[in-house]
Amino acid sequence: MSTQLHFAAISDVGLIRSSNQDSGYASPNLLVLADGMGGAAAGDVASSVTVGHLASIDDDVHGADDLLPVLRSAIEDAHDDLMDRSEADPELAGLGTTCIAILRSGNKLAMVHIGDSRAYLLRGGKLTQVTHDHTLVQYLVDHGQITPEQAQNHPKRNVIMKALGDTPNDVELDESVREAVSGDRWLLCSDGLFGVVSKETIERTLEEYHDLSACGEHLIELALAAGAPDNVTAVLADVVSDADSGEIPMSQQPIVVGAAAQGKPRPTRGGSSAAAAAASLSSPASANTDTPDEADDEEEKPPRRLVARIFAVFAVLILLGGGVFLGYGWSQTQYYVYTSDGHVAIYQGIPQSIGPVNLSHVAELTNIEVKDLQPVAQDRLNTPITRGSLEHAQSVVGNLELLPDTPEPSPTPSTPSESPSEPDNSPSPSEGGE
Repeated sequence: MSTQLHFAAISDVGLIRSSNQDSGYASPNLLVLADGMGGAAAGDVASSVTVGHLASIDDDVHGADDLLPVLRSAIEDAHDDLMDRSEADPELAGLGTTCIAILRSGNKLAMVHIGDSRAYLLRGGKLTQVTHDHTLVQYLVDHGQITPEQAQNHPKRNVIMKALGDTPNDVELDESVREAVSGDRWLLCSDGLFGVVSKETIERTLEEYHDLSACGEHLIELALAAGAPDNVTAVLADVVSDADSGEIPMSQQPIVVGAAAQGKPRPTRGGSSAAAAAASLSSPASANTDTPDEADDEEEKPPRRLVARIFAVFAVLILLGGGVFLGYGWSQTQYYVYTSDGHVAIYQGIPQSIGPVNLSHVAELTNIEVKDLQPVAQDRLNTPITRGSLEHAQSVVGNLELLPDTPEPSPTPSTPSESPSEPDNSPSPSEGGE
């Protein structure tokens, strides 16, 4: 009996960060979680570029034996793209991102992983961490130099030993293929969740909430209640057999959250599939990067080739028009909380526009004035708080009024890509956390 994935994804900037550097993607065949690093803009770029590359493989039908090679190729393309961007723009120097991706074919799930974001599997009421952190503290734990309890508060716990784009070295991925077992529930999450919410609490939440969107919402709220010093992102999926899938409505539209859904730069080789189009719906139109010499060459091409190019452009426009129409329909199923005329408002749509077309409008204007909220709640409203339904957006509005005053900030974590200085027998950043 074959299986399919029911999915959900949600992301929040948290209570301390000024921007969201996490990106998430979920569809019937592909789950992705990327946690960017490297500065105010670079982390956004790194995670969204990586999600864009992976989205390009979503709609293709892959054989079970091809899953890992396809994932590996997309990851390597993303890594090369990030290195090219870093070399071309000094402001992006040092950018990088963690990444977990799961690609499904029939009853097979292939997973690749790099960095310290995690994948958890809930099976039979027991939660198991499937991935192995590529961090300095995990290396020290593996070699018996510190205990797991000491690792939780170690001053170097944020030092990542492997990441995409951080160094020009070859990408070293953890790879696996496993059965998609009906009844399993998967969670991909950034350290903004598991860093402040215990495994026991995550397990209980995954077990108690039947609806995936509600489950994701509650996980985010738990992280916010714990102070949310980092961005928080959760990508969830239930493995459902075809025999049972009729009981649960399944969306076929990919869900994109975090930096990848906020119009950040997309990869230069992001693909043209329907999933890739959905992933890039909210991004601004690509700028023309032809140099003057290249433009002159185009004008001098023979008329026959020019006519063929015109026909090709018309064909692409027709295809894109259909994709934009479908994408607009999907966008109107989304909601976000933001400000309007000094009040808290709920918008229907996504906080983007395509040319003159605005993809959102005010659905509910509350009587809550932003100036009356606690400073931490006002800070959260500096950027739109996206949610997957009107009910969840209304829940956010209620929580804004309940948020406490700004929590004491936690000590500034070490720069994720910094080289460890102690102990003396620690590995270099290029060594793995195996």
